[in-house]
Amino acid sequence: MESTARKGKFATKKRKFVADGVFQAELNEFLTRTLGRYGYAGIEVRINNVGTEIRIRASKAEDIMKGQKKIREIKSLIEKRFNYSEANKFDIRIVPLPATALCAAWQAENIKAKLLQGTPVRLVVSQVLNNVKRTNIAKGVEVIISGKVRGQRAKAQKYKWGYLVTTGQPKHDFIDEAIRHVELRQGVLGIKVKIFVDNQGRKKDGKMLPDYVKIHEPKEDMFKQGQKPTTSTPQ
Repeated sequence: MESTARKGKFATKKRKFVADGVFQAELNEFLTRTLGRYGYAGIEVRINNVGTEIRIRASKAEDIMKGQKKIREIKSLIEKRFNYSEANKFDIRIVPLPATALCAAWQAENIKAKLLQGTPVRLVVSQVLNNVKRTNIAKGVEVIISGKVRGQRAKAQKYKWGYLVTTGQPKHDFIDEAIRHVELRQGVLGIKVKIFVDNQGRKKDGKMLPDYVKIHEPKEDMFKQGQKPTTSTPQ
């Protein structure tokens, strides 16, 4: 009986994690399509005793807050889809981003909008790389455009500045990545943007780069300055 109860408890936990993952993935896809032009950069779901709070990170948070009708529409659609009621309340909160240029989702949406306007690929990507460089915070950026850029043969073009961590847990902790698709006359182009932010020894969400080395300032040598070292005399 104990083994059966344990298996049931474990299965319930597995179902809960799977259900949470499906909920976040579906909600993220819906908000990407709805708020993509406002620089949507992700969500954070917080559950407490009062209800559920969904924090939406966006670069153009002020523009979203101006259109209260848009927020009400999104809220009503989420309520109908995920069966929220008065007993299980939820609230939406718009959180602005501190640095727009360091948001990979915003840069990918920017590239998508300019490609739809007919701007050349190299010009668009060079503008993105320069914007990230000017922040003096990012350590590296990579943009990949794949598809029928020119001609009938599909290929991938990679543009890179600086360096990026590509393996291990720091890849998930310190690299902001975004993927978008743009439909053009010649076909669908894929856009992938990666931005590596240098925290310069400061912890990011309680985590620090494992290869960070802090060099301390050398201590002053009293003998070179002609001072005699002080010695304590026994009393």
